[in-house]
Amino acid sequence: MSKKKLVVLSGAGISAESGIPTFRDAGGLWEGHDVMEVASPQGWRKNPALVLDFYNQRRKAAKQAQPNKAHQIIKQLEDYFEVTVITQNVDDLHEKAGSTHVIHLHGSLFKMRSSLDENLIFNIEGDIKLGDKCPKGSQLRPHIVWFGESVPLISVAAEISAEADIFLVVGTSLQVYPAAGLIDYVHRDTLKFLVDLNPPSVSHIRNLTVISDKASSGMEKVMEKLLEIKAY
Repeated sequence: MSKKKLVVLSGAGISAESGIPTFRDAGGLWEGHDVMEVASPQGWRKNPALVLDFYNQRRKAAKQAQPNKAHQIIKQLEDYFEVTVITQNVDDLHEKAGSTHVIHLHGSLFKMRSSLDENLIFNIEGDIKLGDKCPKGSQLRPHIVWFGESVPLISVAAEISAEADIFLVVGTSLQVYPAAGLIDYVHRDTLKFLVDLNPPSVSHIRNLTVISDKASSGMEKVMEKLLEIKAY
């Protein structure tokens, strides 16, 4: 028999334990910047040099960061389940931990794209600089989904969520849409887990186990529960 499908929706809380700060923990500031200055199309049009520098610095920090116990447990679960990670994070900590199927809903710090054609996406070798152009002649920008932009992979993520045998939410309190709405695509009788230090009111979600804990220790508890489930 095939492995059960475990879908993991991860958010900023799982990366925070690896030293990557979340903007929502700082009163709307992200590394000292108003998020709309560095994470919106308006901010990009107003000051592209600031935006490029901001993400160049975030990329350098992400390169130094290492996956924590939560990332490692998610990788270990591949021994027992068919695991798909749907992450809101733009770092590569899931990949560093060895997870083999990761969908980045909000883009990646390690990719850049054309300002003219969002389908022209390239890997980043160093930094993105003003004057770096795509083959169509437009300035290259971070491959990040900013506030006010559509989330191209949300329909793919919704289909995957709908097929989940087990759905796990870790490091996000289901407040950021459209990602938070993915749990609504999961079958009402599917086993669900939510790991978050400050979980929201989720009494309307059926068959959900809430673990009020940080990502690493919360995932240890989830691992124990999941290994009690026959995976095959």
